[in-house]
Amino acid sequence: MNRFGTRAKALRENETRAEARLWQALRGRRLAAWKFRRQHPIDRYVVDFVTLAGQLVVEVDGATHGTLDEIARDERRTAHLERLGFLVMRVGNVDVFENLDGVCEAIHAQLTGR
Repeated sequence: MNRFGTRAKALRENETRAEARLWQALRGRRLAAWKFRRQHPIDRYVVDFVTLAGQLVVEVDGATHGTLDEIARDERRTAHLERLGFLVMRVGNVDVFENLDGVCEAIHAQLTGR
């Protein structure tokens, strides 16, 4: 297994509470039959969730994504993934906990609007 595959496996084993909650809504084609993968390597990054068929990456961001360094890092990551043909959607931990249905509706809207 390459280093990104090893990193992805470690991230799956140590997912955040928000990631676990969203995964329950996405796994097993529960969202309009779209197949999602979690902690999946794409090029040099491991993304939180992706549907390859829909070319959509969903990133769950917590408080650590609010610093200037992290914002810049996220922007570079998003730009790279977009160059590869993916649309990147960011959702906050709070949204996953307080409005999971709304998050799922927003994901579905991105997928059906492409």
